[in-house]
Amino acid sequence: MKKVVSNVIPWRVLTLLSVLVGLLFGCSSVDQWEVFTPDYEKTLEREKEEEKPVETDDWVAPQELPSMTEEAGVKTYQVSVEEAVFLSLRNNPELRVQTLNPVIAGAFVEIERGVFDPTVFALFENREENLLETSRSTSEEFSVEGSERVAEVGIRQELPTGTEVELSAEQSRSASDRTPEQQEARIGLTVTQSLLQGFGPVVNLASIRLAEWDTLISQYELRGYGESLVAQVEIAYWQWVLAREEIEIFERSFAVAEQQRDEIEQRIEVGALPENDAAAVRAEVALRQQDLINAQSALEESRLRLARLILPDGFVFDGGEVLPTSEPQLTEPPPLEDIHERVELALASRPDLRESELRLDQARLETVVTQNGLLPRLDFFLALGKTGYAGSFTDSFKNLDGDNYDWTIGAEFEYALGNRVSRGERLAARASRDQALQSIRNLRRVIRTDVLLAANELERVRRQIGATAATVALQNLSVQAEKDRLEFGAGTSLQLAQVQRDLLEAEIEQVRAIVQYRIAQVELYLAEGSLLERRGITLTPSAFAQSVQ
Repeated sequence: MKKVVSNVIPWRVLTLLSVLVGLLFGCSSVDQWEVFTPDYEKTLEREKEEEKPVETDDWVAPQELPSMTEEAGVKTYQVSVEEAVFLSLRNNPELRVQTLNPVIAGAFVEIERGVFDPTVFALFENREENLLETSRSTSEEFSVEGSERVAEVGIRQELPTGTEVELSAEQSRSASDRTPEQQEARIGLTVTQSLLQGFGPVVNLASIRLAEWDTLISQYELRGYGESLVAQVEIAYWQWVLAREEIEIFERSFAVAEQQRDEIEQRIEVGALPENDAAAVRAEVALRQQDLINAQSALEESRLRLARLILPDGFVFDGGEVLPTSEPQLTEPPPLEDIHERVELALASRPDLRESELRLDQARLETVVTQNGLLPRLDFFLALGKTGYAGSFTDSFKNLDGDNYDWTIGAEFEYALGNRVSRGERLAARASRDQALQSIRNLRRVIRTDVLLAANELERVRRQIGATAATVALQNLSVQAEKDRLEFGAGTSLQLAQVQRDLLEAEIEQVRAIVQYRIAQVELYLAEGSLLERRGITLTPSAFAQSVQ
């Protein structure tokens, strides 16, 4: 319904409405709905307050690059496990790719917030016409030449309440050869409010909330990738150390086998031993050589795997040799007695679980939005205007305080019969919510199992350390006994080779148990979701955000 009257509408009413619009536009930051105080920032602050310190296993973060020494033109780099992790965080290209994901997600938050930014608009139009009209009284035809110019400026904004507000000022000039020139000025205010579909901050801020949660999810994904990378580096480092330790054992064993072969052959030459005893010791030397070749290949493979994780380009430090400085040896580790606390830590810290919980929040919000989409569209609108007429531009604005005004009030209704699109979206949102809930329940079970399995493996290798040490001590006694028996002619070179082979295997198993304990520790921390905290590492995308701006 539209009504234009000549009665005076109190100017103070329009002035009051203009002030109201000013207040609305003054709330362009929409702080009262906390659009610019995102939930994910509050979550990070809360997590920081609730964060509990964890043990660091005497971890010391490096302050510089690995040290280098040079002798006879050969460069030697000494790398600790801490330095290997430092290099991976600095040089790994995959980590840089992952670190940019939160930056991209954060940009979408700004895009969604921009929906509520005020918009300034302007319009200028010039029209010339030459018409042929007919007089109603005389039926005589006559030509009319006229022109019209219109200029309009204004500002509009959408608000989280489902309100659209527009304030505009318009000035027009019309003139023809049949009528005098007329100038018209108008100031208008239009307010449109959604009453059903699209009503309220919860629905209208949903896209911002979803983008904020996407940003937080990407940060948890970055944290998960960072933990995985650190675990890979530490495991690769200890496997590299193990390969070097095995080579030392094989080289020592190969040297012992060659020495025993020479001794046996000398005794065969003097007739102290039969000729067939030489075959056993020669075969043992060949086997030790095979083991040494395999160990050298394994060392090169472990070196290349570690280099891929920690070096930016190439697989060597300036062509120099790389030596590990972190020793796998450790004192007798105590048994695990806090399994329950470790499970609770994992349920509170695992980034994949926190990510799943955020996706459940997203799915719940989607159900709210789709539920609102089932409602019909009903918009209420109100438009108020004051108009001034005159024969000149300045007088038209001076006459705005006259008796001329207009106002429009009404409602618009829209509803899709059947509404199958909205019903389908609601059904999909509910199914996604239930799916996310079931995924969280299953993930909690998986996390508990991961921690218990990792703790069980750590306890196994802890016990193996003592068992393998005892085995090595007994095998040394067996080797010495066989040497004595061979010396007195009561034993054979084949029996000595067998016990020496058993000693070699026991020594390797002892080193493997120690290194496996280190690896099992890393895997337990990874299952807990506490590896980065224990290493004093914090991954933030802020530095990368500045580099791409």
